[in-house]
Amino acid sequence: MVLDLLLIGLAVTLFPLPIMAFVLVVSAPRGVRKGLAFILAWLACLVTVMAMVLLFTGGQPPPPRSPPSIAALVATLVIGVGLVVYSEHRRRRSRRGRTTADPDAREGAPGDGAEGAEGAEDTGSSMSSRMDEATGWSAAALAVLLQPWGMVAAAAATVVQADLSHGQSFLALMGFCLLATSTLLAMELYMVFSPEKAQRALLGLRAWLERHKDQAIVVVCLLLGLWLVGRSLYQLTG
Repeated sequence: MVLDLLLIGLAVTLFPLPIMAFVLVVSAPRGVRKGLAFILAWLACLVTVMAMVLLFTGGQPPPPRSPPSIAALVATLVIGVGLVVYSEHRRRRSRRGRTTADPDAREGAPGDGAEGAEGAEDTGSSMSSRMDEATGWSAAALAVLLQPWGMVAAAAATVVQADLSHGQSFLALMGFCLLATSTLLAMELYMVFSPEKAQRALLGLRAWLERHKDQAIVVVCLLLGLWLVGRSLYQLTG
């Protein structure tokens, strides 16, 4: 369970979409407060899901080969397959996007390129403007919406095995929640202690992620999905 939660937490904290949104949140006016609201809502989602699972199991793992144990493994298998399928969908969509853009690049259509750049800039400015007007509640709602719920569901299926009679399970659950939030916490602290430098660095990070988010999503979802599929199949057939 500990290794599974570690890998899932790592995938959650590296998922690019929440990171990109959080950069806009903390870069806005009163961004530190909005970022704190984002983080608290993010953590609240994780803790709530874990608490619901533990309430259902009573803090005791179900016996091996029991219906609840098999159901958790099947759920993990389904989530893993879903992540693999989603990664392939993102890969194909990204490939189609590049293929569509390539003819214009080969023909050297400067007007189209300029319009595309202006459109991307306008989109970024529009999102930044909305973040400027957003409240702490809006930032919290954004955190809930952008939570990678498939990965959180995989963590919930894993937590079914938690045994609260052992301190190791408490540490594993706390470690998962902190690891899944670590990237957001690091950016928040960076903005607190060095706001100007942090804003430049984080906006640069967001620009890089804009160009590479599809590749990052494909890699994260594919690796985690394959791990979940392999682990659940091994336990189901072992």
